[in-house]
Amino acid sequence: VQLQASGGGLVQAGGSLRLSCTTSGSTFSSYYMGWFRQAPGKEREPVAAFTWTGSGTTYADTVKGRFTISRDDVKRAVYLQMNSLKPEDTAVYYCAAKKDYFSDYSYWGQGTLVTVSS
Repeated sequence: VQLQASGGGLVQAGGSLRLSCTTSGSTFSSYYMGWFRQAPGKEREPVAAFTWTGSGTTYADTVKGRFTISRDDVKRAVYLQMNSLKPEDTAVYYCAAKKDYFSDYSYWGQGTLVTVSS
C-alpha cells in the first residue's frame, strides 16, 4: 500500500489542523493505521492509532483529548484532527500502515510538516 500525507502547515497556538492520509495499491480496510510524529532533534513517536478491534483508538498522553484519529474506508483515507495545538506539537507527521496488529508498521507516508507558533 502507498501512503500520501497532507494537510500540514503553519498555525498559531490554540488553532486546529486536519491531516489526511490517502492510500492506494491494496485493500485499505485490512490495514491497521496510525499517525506518528518527529520533532526536530527528537525520535519519532506514536501519536494516534487504531487498536486491534479496528474501530478502537489509542492516543499518546500528550495529545489525548486534543487529537482525533478517524478513517473512511470508502475514501481509503485516515485523518488526524488536531485541536488546541501547542508549539510542542511542531513536528513532521507521518501516517503508517501494517497488516498485522502485533507487527511493526511497515508502510509509511512521506510526512507533512506541522508548525505551531506561539
